[in-house]
Amino acid sequence: MKAIAMFNNKGGVGKTTVLCNLASWLSLNEHKKVLVIDADPQCNTTTYVLDDDEFLNVYYEKNTFTLNDIILPLKTRGAYIEKEKIEVVKSKGFGFDVVAGSPKLASSEDFLSGDWKDIKAQEIRGIRSNMLFFDLLRKCDEYDFVFFDMGPSLGAINRAILLACDYFITPMSSDLFSILALENIGLSLSEWKMTFNKVLANLNSEDREGLEGMKQECTIKFLGYIYQQYITKTSDGNKRIVNAYETILRQLPAKIKENLAEKINCDFSGKQNYELGSVPNFYSLIPMSQSAHKPVFALTNVDGVVGAHYQKVKEYSDIIDTIVNAIYNNMEGIL
Repeated sequence: MKAIAMFNNKGGVGKTTVLCNLASWLSLNEHKKVLVIDADPQCNTTTYVLDDDEFLNVYYEKNTFTLNDIILPLKTRGAYIEKEKIEVVKSKGFGFDVVAGSPKLASSEDFLSGDWKDIKAQEIRGIRSNMLFFDLLRKCDEYDFVFFDMGPSLGAINRAILLACDYFITPMSSDLFSILALENIGLSLSEWKMTFNKVLANLNSEDREGLEGMKQECTIKFLGYIYQQYITKTSDGNKRIVNAYETILRQLPAKIKENLAEKINCDFSGKQNYELGSVPNFYSLIPMSQSAHKPVFALTNVDGVVGAHYQKVKEYSDIIDTIVNAIYNNMEGIL
């Protein structure tokens, strides 16, 4: 099983759309067993992939399971949730399982933030709290892939998720602030990783009780970036990226190398290609996909696809296929 976080310290980069379509492609076309965990308090993934009836069942029926229920036992009694109590919802349109998000997640930030201070003091409570998602992933080993959709903050919940994951992917939009956010990610994650691994390395055998089957260090690697939402124009029958976006795009490889490849992966060679793919603006297909609660590549005339839309659906399918292949290649190539 591979755990992959979709993360950028900048909102509005299209992360939920690309994550759900990638996960759906792996499930429907690659026949992988996929779980998506909605760890964003805005719950955009849950809203996107569940149809109206499923969504109402999750949020308006009593005692419906969400990600917040995974954190509660740790807050109330200092224990991890039992595996048999973890509940997932199957997305009919996307084909993968979902742990539904919860707006209540935001209230857990202070709890995990306080326990990060304890981890720095090598207190076992802080260590166990910040290994919450290590434990969750240990209990999801029947899946081939587990994806986390995350908000853009560098807060305590996102820190705990990133420490537990094998990889993270950074979606980038065509604006300067996406590039500026790379420095924040590189500095924060490298510091968290160093602190966490130093504390874990000093644990005695007694303190390791109950942590069996979990990774005993943070091994997260930067898997690559996806450049999104740029605008193209046609000239002489060929599509070109609009000049303003092209200027930003040219800066990306150097900034990625400096802030993520070197700081997180210790890759100073410059040989690895971290661009997983690029996704132009597909305009009306995205709201069409959201309304249908189906991946973009699976849209049909029933969902409102007409005329030139069919070619756009095919284009999107080809792009997602390319990104999935790049993910496989980088998982093999990044050591």
